[in-house]
Amino acid sequence: MRRVAFISTRIAGTDGVSLETFKWYQVLERNGYECFFFAGQLETPPDHSFVEPKAHFEHPEILEIQQDCFGKRVRRPSLSSKVHELRTYLKAKLYVFYKEFNPDFLIVENALAIPMNVPLGMAITEFIAETGVPTIAHHHDFAWERDRFLICAIQDYVHYAFPPAHPAIRHVTINSNASRQLSFRRGLSNVVIPNVFDFANPPTPSGKAKALRESLGFKEDDLFILQPTRVVPRKWIERAIELVYLMELPNPRLVISHKSGDEGTLYENRVKEYADRLGVELIFLGDRVGPARCFASNHTHDFSIDDVYECADLVTYPSGYEGFGNAFVETVYFKKPLVVNRYSIYIEDIEPLGFDVISFDGFVTHEIVEQVWSFLKSDARAASLEKNYRLGRTYLSYEVLEKKLLPIIQSFT
Repeated sequence: MRRVAFISTRIAGTDGVSLETFKWYQVLERNGYECFFFAGQLETPPDHSFVEPKAHFEHPEILEIQQDCFGKRVRRPSLSSKVHELRTYLKAKLYVFYKEFNPDFLIVENALAIPMNVPLGMAITEFIAETGVPTIAHHHDFAWERDRFLICAIQDYVHYAFPPAHPAIRHVTINSNASRQLSFRRGLSNVVIPNVFDFANPPTPSGKAKALRESLGFKEDDLFILQPTRVVPRKWIERAIELVYLMELPNPRLVISHKSGDEGTLYENRVKEYADRLGVELIFLGDRVGPARCFASNHTHDFSIDDVYECADLVTYPSGYEGFGNAFVETVYFKKPLVVNRYSIYIEDIEPLGFDVISFDGFVTHEIVEQVWSFLKSDARAASLEKNYRLGRTYLSYEVLEKKLLPIIQSFT
């Protein structure tokens, strides 16, 4: 059995990187690969895991470095010394991990793409250069896609490791624009592998949906409108609130499935204030619902995210930017009506596939609301949702991942 090591800053929770890592893990395991994990936080099988706290982007020493790296153009000599000190430390830990589990190749999940932990990216790059171990660098988002990284005092480090150029590394991106930008900016060839889902195994209702609706105070004829994302600014949740407001429901409510995440509560407070002004009740389920289809799916909560999707009558996805669109794929899998903003990656990579959704351009209008009501009442609704599922199975399934990923791995032999 061949052995593969996943390396990242964090493989835990329900962020997009951790979710896609779990899917790759499932596909590799069913194809006979044994998987091991290195990160600053892990919810992976303990006997296959190596936790190094300083690999996490929220470790105090890493946060201190990050603060000094970005938003300025010149760095102090002491910052250079600290970065290299931690690079040396983390590289030594990678060697310990490598010796303990002896993987045949590595998959680096986003740690060589976005500089959330600069010493870790440099350590991984140097480790690959010293060992020549075959590596897939799976890039979810890059420094040039985030405003906070545009001004920095470590441009030399960013060019060195985010991402690095090395003959042992095969690069994978998640959308067409990222693929082009990686080629244009760094001259690196790459393969596009979109976010996927296990469409070969349809969802199985748990029977808990009614109990969840009742526990949240929903009556039988109340619309359950779901925003299945974290509460962060790029999700544009204000647009979902406006949609609920314009629908003129007897009990206008928006259910938000996830917590704020790693970006603080300032935006969450803004969203709450905005909803209050429009008379829309927000229901936050982040503390009540456990994850599913991820490494942490053995949760102790009464309900899972699958139960939340089962409850949904309508899903809102008004994001201003997404690397691909996990919530889009999930909504298609659970066969739910979807209202989506036409963010750039959606326009280029998803819209041409032909999914039946209600889409809008940046803001919600009464015409969009009329389309929503028309779709919800349409006799063709069920057929449209089945069509979406078939398209998902054709273009966004585990089988698609296998067809794209396994040849890359086989090229290492």
